[in-house]
Amino acid sequence: MNRYPLWKYIMVGVALVVGLIYTLPNFFGESPAVQVSSAKTTVRVEAPMMDRVEQLLTQAGIPHTGVQFDQNGPVGSVRVRFESTDLQLQARDVIEHGLNPNAADPSYTVALNLLPASPAWLSALGANPMYLGLDLRGGVHFLLQVDMRGALQGRYETIASDVRNALRTANVRAENVERAGNAVNITVASGDAARVQDALRTQIPDLQLQAAPQGERTQFTGTLSEAAVRSAQENALRQNIATLHNRINELGVAEPVIQQQGADRIVVQLPGVQDVARAKEILGRTATLEIRLVDDSPAAQAALAGGTVPFGLERYEDTGGMPLLVRRQVILTGENLQDAQAGFDDRQQAAVHLTLDAKGARIFRDVTRANIDRRMAIILFEKGVGEVVTAPVIRTEIGGGRVQISGSMNTREANDLALLLRAGSLAAPMEIIEERTIGPSLGADNISKGFDATLWGFVAISVFIIAYYALFGVFSVIGLTVNLLLLVALLSMLQATLTLPGIAAIALTLGMAIDANVLINERIREELRAGATPQQAIHLGFERAWGTILDSNVTTLIAGVALLAFGSGPVRGFAVVHCLGILTSMFSAVVGVRAVANLWYGRQRKLSKISIGSVWKPKGN
Repeated sequence: MNRYPLWKYIMVGVALVVGLIYTLPNFFGESPAVQVSSAKTTVRVEAPMMDRVEQLLTQAGIPHTGVQFDQNGPVGSVRVRFESTDLQLQARDVIEHGLNPNAADPSYTVALNLLPASPAWLSALGANPMYLGLDLRGGVHFLLQVDMRGALQGRYETIASDVRNALRTANVRAENVERAGNAVNITVASGDAARVQDALRTQIPDLQLQAAPQGERTQFTGTLSEAAVRSAQENALRQNIATLHNRINELGVAEPVIQQQGADRIVVQLPGVQDVARAKEILGRTATLEIRLVDDSPAAQAALAGGTVPFGLERYEDTGGMPLLVRRQVILTGENLQDAQAGFDDRQQAAVHLTLDAKGARIFRDVTRANIDRRMAIILFEKGVGEVVTAPVIRTEIGGGRVQISGSMNTREANDLALLLRAGSLAAPMEIIEERTIGPSLGADNISKGFDATLWGFVAISVFIIAYYALFGVFSVIGLTVNLLLLVALLSMLQATLTLPGIAAIALTLGMAIDANVLINERIREELRAGATPQQAIHLGFERAWGTILDSNVTTLIAGVALLAFGSGPVRGFAVVHCLGILTSMFSAVVGVRAVANLWYGRQRKLSKISIGSVWKPKGN
């Protein structure tokens, strides 16, 4: 009656072994390390770099506890672990000096890092510790404000270009097509008004037109619908988040948190980052690329000399401070960029080589073919301020989608520019409006307090449950231990990021998990009071308590899934641990505790009593 088949005991045993293996790495902590990665796109870090780093450390007499090579896609890195932070700092200086003799133009990035101190055999089994969030490990927190007005202006510039192409395709001659604020003004002959509406209604359905007759001309004012405006803003936010992901991947940060906050803000959390200035520099630079034509006509030059800017033109300065007048029409943007690599031009000067997508290559070919002997400006926008990086004269048609940016830049600046452009174009400018740095000591204090809270909560529950239910209370404590073991193992296997709310969810899970054991023990007591034999009471107690346990946990699980679906940030972290804890508690209480009870009592054929505390029977029984 109370005997499990062999396969169930094997299943419980395997679960315990797997849980123990994947929980162990979390107890070894982290070791200070030095990471060597490439600082240039033309330099690659490969496996032989390990020997070079070890040689430098040996010559300096600095011991290490392990060196490893990590291949992350095309980008590799070498990581060396040390026993103390003093050795880590000494090693960084030695490696920096050995690999980068020219400090002004470094080829490698030598950064401080932290690596799991797990034994090699655990790592070989794929057992790695959980990632720790910003509040537990320390790091930096940024809040970025997205300029939605800038996103809409960029969208209207694109629409103005699309209107010109649509009218050209429809053989409609437009006297003027210009963006005016958040609108596009189109001036045509009155006889072409109907054709304009038909062409734009078909090709640009999101554009709403309002006609204003002006004698022999008709001026249309085109604005985006509310749905299109909302879509443009949402797309800008999504593209910026994707771009930030790419930039942080270039920095080599593990498990960053990048998420939307509100309608126009993005939260970026970088746990464990020690080089905060470098991270802020990369994230704070909002580089977007635009290619436009330069107006060098005598009228434009006269206006520039007089300090005025004619309608349809904008004034920018090049890297040397010389003013230029460029057309407002944007030929290409960073959205058409596939790749950006630092290199050198024909004069062996630092340059950035761009590769355009198919659409960008076609547009660039057509524009260069139609504007030979005119200048084209490549403008880089950072924090809403544009600067002409270069403005070469178009000597011939440029096909193949390859463009070169060169100018007064050094190799480091070319690498940084290539990184920013390669990481992706920002659909809208952003600005860092809040910055918080959490030191590792504060994170360690949070871990200590969270661990103490969980430990003393576990001890208090264990003492109460054993005092109240005797031996079955011991079974419940064993089940509670298994539950905690499996929960931590699951979080480690999923490589989840543990935060302070996650620790709170673990403590809460312990309190909720014991509820299932209380239901089972009380049900066994009821069966004993009803006159069932001890073996029957154990069997019926587990069987009849199952329905109640399932109902209570399913309703709690629904609440957890709702938090997971609609919450964000710390709320989602809490919900993940909460939901996993419900699943592990059901397994440990119903399967694990029953396995222990069956092992202890199931083999006794003549069982006269069981140790489950006092069983009070009603009078008359």
